[in-house]
Amino acid sequence: MLLYEMAIAPNPRRVRMFLAEKSLLDKVTRVELDLAKGEHRTPEFAQKNPFYRVPVLELDNGSCIAETNAICRYMEDTFTQAPNLMGNDAQEKALVEQWLRWIDFEFMVPLGACFQHCSGYFKAHMNTFPDFGKDCASKVWAFFDFLDNHLEQHEFICADRFTIADINAYVTVQFAKVVDIRIQPRHAHLKAWHDRINSRASAKA
Repeated sequence: MLLYEMAIAPNPRRVRMFLAEKSLLDKVTRVELDLAKGEHRTPEFAQKNPFYRVPVLELDNGSCIAETNAICRYMEDTFTQAPNLMGNDAQEKALVEQWLRWIDFEFMVPLGACFQHCSGYFKAHMNTFPDFGKDCASKVWAFFDFLDNHLEQHEFICADRFTIADINAYVTVQFAKVVDIRIQPRHAHLKAWHDRINSRASAKA
């Protein structure tokens, strides 16, 4: 299988960390694309993902799966002997899905918009509105506070164990550094959780 990615981008990192936790990194061959140079914006890549985004998993039969959580779901259901990270029963699966939605829509989406509109990284490919980016940054700070409050009573994000929700939240917290949004002294519980996740071998994948 081929994994199209840009190593420093957050969503491909989510997939790599997921695969590392399941000892499945050797199941894929990584194909690096430079997003700044627009290497993903080609007719050939559009056949793999019409929205020109990474990561994309290309299966041995030529079929392609786009979107981070969809790729992880495929690997979870294909390699069932590996550690489960997306829920063992109906309740766990629902809780993990709930948190994945919250992390994506309330955390990663505004962070991504802040990066796009404030960093200048994509200015050659899109119109940018810095004031909108700054407004999105305030939503990211609010989610930092929300996570800190939640983690006061929980060792992990949900299900009382390490799951893909921890991976997605951790990578998003890490990515926030590119727009100078970082864990603050007031976020003691978030920092303790972050340090626990950061100590895992998969965090280096």
